[in-house]
Amino acid sequence: MLVKRLLCSYTKAFNRLHRGASGNQNANSLDYNVTPFCGMAVGRSFSSDAHHPPDDGQKPVTVSLYQMKKTIKGASAMLGESFEGPTCIQTVCPVCHIVPGVEGKVATDTVRSKIFVNKTTGNFTCSSCQYLGRWDHIEKFFPPYGRAPKTVQELRKLRDAFLELKLEHVGVVCPVPGDTVPVDSLEGARDVIRCLQLENIIPEALVNVKAHWHRENHELFIPMVDVEHRTIGYKKLHVGSDGEICERTVPEANASGLIYLRCSPSNAGTKAKDQSQINAILVLNVLDLLALGSVKLNATAVCLPHGLKTLPQQCLPGLDRFQRLTLWFNYDTAGWDTARNFAKKLDERRCMFVRPTDHHPTPYKALLEEATEPKAILAKAQPILHQSITTFRALRQDVLSDLQNIDKVQGVKWKRYPTLNKLLKGHRKGELTVLTGPTGCGKTTFMSDYSLDLAQQGVSTLWGSFEIRNTRLAVTLLRQMVGRPLDENLADFEQWADAFERLPIYFMTFHGQQPIKIVMEAIEHAQYVHDIQHVIIDNLQFMMGVLDETKHLDRYWKQDAIIAAFRTFATKRNCHVTLVIHPRKERDTDELTTSSIFGGAKASQEADNVLIIQDKRLTSVRGKKYLQIAKNRYSGDLGIMPLDFDKASLSYAQRKKKPEGGDDGGGATEAPASEPIDRTVRRAF
Repeated sequence: MLVKRLLCSYTKAFNRLHRGASGNQNANSLDYNVTPFCGMAVGRSFSSDAHHPPDDGQKPVTVSLYQMKKTIKGASAMLGESFEGPTCIQTVCPVCHIVPGVEGKVATDTVRSKIFVNKTTGNFTCSSCQYLGRWDHIEKFFPPYGRAPKTVQELRKLRDAFLELKLEHVGVVCPVPGDTVPVDSLEGARDVIRCLQLENIIPEALVNVKAHWHRENHELFIPMVDVEHRTIGYKKLHVGSDGEICERTVPEANASGLIYLRCSPSNAGTKAKDQSQINAILVLNVLDLLALGSVKLNATAVCLPHGLKTLPQQCLPGLDRFQRLTLWFNYDTAGWDTARNFAKKLDERRCMFVRPTDHHPTPYKALLEEATEPKAILAKAQPILHQSITTFRALRQDVLSDLQNIDKVQGVKWKRYPTLNKLLKGHRKGELTVLTGPTGCGKTTFMSDYSLDLAQQGVSTLWGSFEIRNTRLAVTLLRQMVGRPLDENLADFEQWADAFERLPIYFMTFHGQQPIKIVMEAIEHAQYVHDIQHVIIDNLQFMMGVLDETKHLDRYWKQDAIIAAFRTFATKRNCHVTLVIHPRKERDTDELTTSSIFGGAKASQEADNVLIIQDKRLTSVRGKKYLQIAKNRYSGDLGIMPLDFDKASLSYAQRKKKPEGGDDGGGATEAPASEPIDRTVRRAF
């Protein structure tokens, strides 16, 4: 029976890889996987990357780090010594190289496949095939095994099933196109530099990254390599129609490769100790990488695959060999916030950061300006992890950065709601927002429109909808993005579904009442894996009163505990959390206030922003619906925003005002012409 259950679990995992998107699971299910939306057509895979199945790489680990270390160490007699890095534990794959029950018999592969077990999530990555799986899938294969012959026989059958599943989902490799030629000579590199107008880049840098050149299309290809130095993808550079350098990453999601460039040491003729094997500088694009390769530095420059969007956990093994990481990102608040999130993945104790000020531009800009020496900027890098007690001197550069980037400190601006920009100033990380309103007023519809606006600007969003199915929510979001009913325009569905699929929106598969512990495990895991910046919980009441041991507790106390958990998460993980909470039962003629929020006063006290939908259409002949900003901790500005509902698009988007004396529809929400724009690199993912 045991082997049947084990084989059944792997069969189900295999079948999920070929199943299209489905609705929410049963309300009582404890499967809290976080899955990206990837189209709704029949036959489409639910995973955005076929070789990284959601069921094998997205479920939060339930075993402690101590238990993982103990299991791996117990198998060292047959597998050899394991190596623990800052983010992963490296060991030999017990499935590929050990036959259960045969003492001392190890597979005779000339190259022994290694696996890297993430110390935070428990997910493992196989170095030979890039297979991403869960700890509980491989834990049982570590020796020693039970002595019972039946157990050994069951493990052998399970091993065969595991290897078959693994072979079916070998990671997709995207090699550099075959019609390109290697840039392996200094003369050829100089021609490429002249063609792309890469000022101050030395030709040796292109040769060292093993670049390839497409002569007809004038495109430069830089290969990305995995932890075993195999090419698994590439970055493509070309000059756009506006004269800017455009950069694209292939594959576009979940790339496990990095670009390494060993910088020339400052004193090549001396016997200075080579620090390039333990000291790395992380940058976001190829131009910054080549710029560092053109400077005398005793370090290795590393280009991340997806810039500020995300840092896949498959990339972490390739950075474990470095003892010190300096994160040199765009000198704005977004770059600083992203660096702090990435540092949590990379182990903050070994991370340094170049503070984002006008005196610390990105490497390529510093190389162009010539007045700023990149080496001098690196010397001013500071640790990301502050002490418990600090001084203004330590915070001085942070204060200067905020003052110089005041618009970006205010947060991401909405394009559909200029009134919210005027009052709230923007959507900021690390804050807690509470939205309330009477039943049926359109809280979920407004929140989907509100979050879609931000997601279209790159704010990665995690939806936790406990009231409605994910399929219905996705239909609403898709219709709001298109602006018209798609059931009347099915011919355009594939085009819009592909566009929506590229948005950084993820859904939790909960439905109905769920314990706060399980929900928080899923949210914390998603924030780590997908770099979530905005979490939406609709609504809070569905996490109260489902456990027998808590049924005798006061509901107000339970709600306060839940709000405290989300407040702590928002601050600690620097992630914006929006909670939808139903109000108390009030008379229809009375306006809702912050005191109308269900529960105690903790919700309004802990919240940074309180938004209330006031609906007076049923109590007044000329009654209107509007959004009231009842609390704003950032700027203190309060006010209202009219909510005019467009049924065709299911949107509350505000119409743009025409400028005085003009006849075009822009003006009101366009950025001022004097706003500085960084036109050094334009990234196209």
